[in-house]
Amino acid sequence: MLIRSADPFREFDRLAQQMMGTTNRPVVMPMDAWREGDRFVLEFDLPGVNPDSVDLDVERNVLTIRAERVAANGDWQMLASERPRGAFSRQLVLGDNLDLDRIEAAYKDGVLRLVVPVAEKAKPRKIELKTEGSHQAIEA
Repeated sequence: MLIRSADPFREFDRLAQQMMGTTNRPVVMPMDAWREGDRFVLEFDLPGVNPDSVDLDVERNVLTIRAERVAANGDWQMLASERPRGAFSRQLVLGDNLDLDRIEAAYKDGVLRLVVPVAEKAKPRKIELKTEGSHQAIEA
Protein backbone atom coordinates (compact mmCIF):
# COMPACT_ATOMS: atom_id res chain seq x y z
CA MET A 1 0.00 0.00 0.00
CA LEU A 2 1.24 3.48 -0.81
CA ILE A 3 1.14 6.12 1.89
CA ARG A 4 1.17 9.78 0.95
CA SER A 5 3.52 11.85 3.07
CA ALA A 6 2.31 15.05 4.70
CA ASP A 7 5.85 16.52 4.66
CA PRO A 8 5.69 19.52 2.26
CA PHE A 9 9.49 19.59 1.83
CA ARG A 10 9.52 15.99 0.70
CA GLU A 11 6.89 16.79 -1.92
CA PHE A 12 8.90 19.85 -3.07
CA ASP A 13 12.03 17.70 -3.38
CA ARG A 14 10.11 15.13 -5.42
CA LEU A 15 8.79 17.82 -7.77
CA ALA A 16 12.26 19.35 -8.19
CA GLN A 17 13.71 15.93 -9.04
CA GLN A 18 10.95 15.35 -11.58
CA MET A 19 11.51 18.67 -13.30
CA MET A 20 15.32 18.75 -13.27
CA GLY A 21 15.99 15.04 -13.36
CA THR A 22 18.45 13.03 -11.34
CA THR A 23 21.32 10.78 -12.33
CA ASN A 24 19.00 7.81 -11.83
CA ARG A 25 16.12 9.28 -13.83
CA PRO A 26 17.11 11.88 -16.41
CA VAL A 27 14.47 14.06 -18.01
CA VAL A 28 15.75 13.33 -21.52
CA MET A 29 14.87 10.13 -23.33
CA PRO A 30 17.42 7.33 -22.77
CA MET A 31 19.27 6.24 -25.92
CA ASP A 32 21.39 3.35 -27.18
CA ALA A 33 23.44 3.71 -30.36
CA TRP A 34 25.58 1.26 -32.32
CA ARG A 35 26.98 0.59 -35.78
CA GLU A 36 25.92 -2.35 -37.94
CA GLY A 37 28.10 -2.41 -41.05
CA ASP A 38 27.15 0.54 -43.25
CA ARG A 39 24.47 1.94 -40.95
CA PHE A 40 24.06 3.39 -37.49
CA VAL A 41 21.15 2.37 -35.27
CA LEU A 42 19.71 4.61 -32.55
CA GLU A 43 17.04 3.50 -30.11
CA PHE A 44 15.19 5.80 -27.71
CA ASP A 45 12.99 4.64 -24.83
CA LEU A 46 9.62 6.39 -25.03
CA PRO A 47 7.14 4.15 -23.17
CA GLY A 48 3.60 5.45 -23.01
CA VAL A 49 4.18 8.00 -25.78
CA ASN A 50 1.56 8.25 -28.50
CA PRO A 51 3.34 7.75 -31.86
CA ASP A 52 1.42 10.74 -33.25
CA SER A 53 3.25 13.00 -30.79
CA VAL A 54 6.71 11.95 -32.03
CA ASP A 55 8.32 14.58 -34.26
CA LEU A 56 11.63 14.03 -36.07
CA ASP A 57 13.45 16.88 -37.75
CA VAL A 58 16.82 17.16 -39.49
CA GLU A 59 18.32 20.55 -40.18
CA ARG A 60 21.83 20.59 -41.60
CA ASN A 61 23.40 17.81 -39.56
CA VAL A 62 21.35 18.21 -36.35
CA LEU A 63 18.70 15.58 -35.64
CA THR A 64 15.95 16.72 -33.25
CA ILE A 65 13.55 14.26 -31.65
CA ARG A 66 10.47 15.53 -29.82
CA ALA A 67 7.76 13.51 -28.11
CA GLU A 68 5.10 14.01 -25.48
CA ARG A 69 3.65 11.81 -22.77
CA VAL A 70 0.41 13.36 -21.57
CA ALA A 71 -0.80 13.00 -18.03
CA ALA A 72 -3.95 10.98 -17.56
CA ASN A 73 -6.83 13.08 -16.29
CA GLY A 74 -9.42 11.75 -13.96
CA ASP A 75 -11.25 12.15 -10.70
CA TRP A 76 -8.63 10.58 -8.44
CA GLN A 77 -5.82 11.45 -6.09
CA MET A 78 -2.31 10.56 -7.32
CA LEU A 79 -0.45 8.44 -4.77
CA ALA A 80 2.85 8.13 -6.62
CA SER A 81 4.11 9.87 -9.72
CA GLU A 82 7.60 8.76 -10.76
CA ARG A 83 7.19 8.60 -14.54
CA PRO A 84 7.99 11.91 -16.19
CA ARG A 85 5.23 13.49 -18.25
CA GLY A 86 5.12 16.34 -20.68
CA ALA A 87 7.34 17.19 -23.63
CA PHE A 88 10.65 15.43 -24.24
CA SER A 89 13.31 16.66 -26.62
CA ARG A 90 16.75 15.51 -27.66
CA GLN A 91 19.21 16.79 -30.26
CA LEU A 92 22.09 14.90 -31.81
CA VAL A 93 24.77 16.34 -34.04
CA LEU A 94 25.36 13.81 -36.80
CA GLY A 95 28.55 13.60 -38.83
CA ASP A 96 28.91 14.58 -42.46
CA ASN A 97 29.59 10.95 -43.36
CA LEU A 98 25.93 9.97 -42.82
CA ASP A 99 23.12 10.00 -45.39
CA LEU A 100 20.53 12.15 -43.61
CA ASP A 101 18.13 11.95 -46.57
CA ARG A 102 17.64 8.21 -46.04
CA ILE A 103 16.96 7.99 -42.28
CA GLU A 104 14.39 5.29 -41.45
CA ALA A 105 12.22 5.60 -38.32
CA ALA A 106 9.94 3.08 -36.59
CA TYR A 107 8.12 3.06 -33.25
CA LYS A 108 7.27 -0.25 -31.60
CA ASP A 109 6.63 -1.29 -27.99
CA GLY A 110 7.64 2.12 -26.64
CA VAL A 111 10.97 2.20 -28.48
CA LEU A 112 11.76 4.68 -31.25
CA ARG A 113 14.31 3.13 -33.64
CA LEU A 114 16.21 5.19 -36.19
CA VAL A 115 18.49 3.70 -38.83
CA VAL A 116 20.95 6.13 -40.38
CA PRO A 117 22.95 4.83 -43.36
CA VAL A 118 26.54 5.81 -44.05
CA ALA A 119 26.75 8.15 -47.04
CA GLU A 120 28.08 6.67 -50.28
CA LYS A 121 30.84 9.28 -50.35
CA ALA A 122 32.09 8.03 -46.96
CA LYS A 123 32.27 4.34 -47.91
CA PRO A 124 35.58 2.79 -48.96
CA ARG A 125 35.96 2.56 -52.72
CA LYS A 126 38.48 1.45 -55.31
CA ILE A 127 40.41 4.00 -57.30
CA GLU A 128 42.04 2.98 -60.51
CA LEU A 129 45.74 3.79 -60.70
CA LYS A 130 46.94 4.30 -64.24
CA THR A 131 50.50 3.42 -65.08
CA GLU A 132 52.23 3.07 -68.41
CA GLY A 133 50.99 -0.07 -70.11
CA SER A 134 48.79 -1.39 -67.27
CA HIS A 135 45.95 -0.50 -64.91
CA GLN A 136 45.84 -1.32 -61.24
CA ALA A 137 43.09 -0.82 -58.71
CA ILE A 138 43.96 0.36 -55.23
CA GLU A 139 41.66 0.71 -52.27
CA ALA A 140 41.07 4.24 -50.99
